[in-house]
Amino acid sequence: MLVFTRRRNEAIMIADGITVRVIKVGRNGVRIGVDAPSSVPVHRQEVYDQIKAANLSASGAPTQLDAVVERLRAAGPQGAPAGVV
Repeated sequence: MLVFTRRRNEAIMIADGITVRVIKVGRNGVRIGVDAPSSVPVHRQEVYDQIKAANLSASGAPTQLDAVVERLRAAGPQGAPAGVV
């Protein structure tokens, strides 16, 4: 992770066309402005996580947890080969 120190009104440039600017610094948080082309989606992480979960759910694709459960079931008890109980 790249970490920057910025003061109010200072910015960070990302590629060509994305600017992240510190707007306000308070006791409980920092207000940040993001200027990006309309073709680049910009979301808070909690919103992005909800969108990602909704898309995964709508696609019907198995989750990583589903894959782990399926492998454990296939291995049987105590890691025994499938079909041996």
